[in-house]
Amino acid sequence: MNNNIQIFDTTLRDGEQVPGSKLNTAEKIIIADQLELLGVNVIEAGFPVSSPGDFEAVEAIAKRIKNATVCALSRAVEKDIDAAAEALRHSVAPRIHTGIGTSDFHVYSKLNMNRNSVIEHAVSAVQYAKKKIFDVEFYAEDAGRTENQYLARVIEAVIQAGATVINIPDTTGFCLPEEYGEKIKYLMDHVKGIENVILSTHCHNDLGLATANAIAGIENGARQIECTINGIGERAGNTSLEEVVMIMRKHEKLKFINSINTQLLCETSQMVSEMMNMPIQANKAIVGSNAFAHSSGIHQDGFLKNRENYEIIFPEEVGALDSSIVLTARSGRAALAFRLKNLGYEFSKDEITELYATFLIVADKEKEIRDEQLHMIAKTPINQAI
Repeated sequence: MNNNIQIFDTTLRDGEQVPGSKLNTAEKIIIADQLELLGVNVIEAGFPVSSPGDFEAVEAIAKRIKNATVCALSRAVEKDIDAAAEALRHSVAPRIHTGIGTSDFHVYSKLNMNRNSVIEHAVSAVQYAKKKIFDVEFYAEDAGRTENQYLARVIEAVIQAGATVINIPDTTGFCLPEEYGEKIKYLMDHVKGIENVILSTHCHNDLGLATANAIAGIENGARQIECTINGIGERAGNTSLEEVVMIMRKHEKLKFINSINTQLLCETSQMVSEMMNMPIQANKAIVGSNAFAHSSGIHQDGFLKNRENYEIIFPEEVGALDSSIVLTARSGRAALAFRLKNLGYEFSKDEITELYATFLIVADKEKEIRDEQLHMIAKTPINQAI
């Protein structure tokens, strides 16, 4: 089986559904340009039927992007599909993403249908979209809570109708990784024609499992991951692009490859954070401000001896500035000596021991020791500045 994993970025669609993160067309174009530069395979640019502004943005991105597929979302409704196709008409590589809910929650309480009528609507939508654009992705909304045998019936039907990509969303983030992986494997083993399409993961983070579920999905046969920069998205967010990409890079035993230029990850992360007014938590994996910061004395000593003692990713791999030694009351002598040397001071081991006592007095009063305080400590009680 091909081990190339397609990266489908939905920052501009699912990611933008976060309250307070609305983008205008010009902002969407800037981010789309960056996503193309980053190397994503598919950019989901929006939901054209939802508003004139979203239609305009998808149309503008479709005209502009040359090195990635541009995708537009629709429901299994003809007017949605018409709007998506029209917005994508100038795209070099367009894709319509249409679908319908398949869990019993959606079938009976949201759609007020039955299982057979859902399959009929799904098939009809794919066939209609196929008349507009060859590349049609079908999503089975709430597939994570859909009974596998019924889900397989739906998927087999839409493949026969012409779908090229099949999206298996864990819409509520409910699945455990082994459950989601087993669902993908079940479909791979039981759906006629599954070998002719790309199976895609689309995982939400309500229980903090989006990244783990996406990896479980590709381990069991999926070959596309739908994700967002910084893991933004509705409620608790989506699978984080930077996390799944670096997992694939670091775990060679997985034997998966992707087209992402990882040195642009931090730059892209910061751009999206600022433009969408979504601060990045300090301890966010890969791109958080503390991702390469060391403050524990034991960790600092080990890091200074060999950074691989405590870093499995080097900052330059993801475009971060550098690792940092943060001085707090938990820091040790080695870290103090290192930071002082960076400021131009040279002290003997005994002198560092003497300065360390002064350092701890200051550190107990401060959350973090800054450079100006280090200059003060270096000159008191002894003065050996160079």
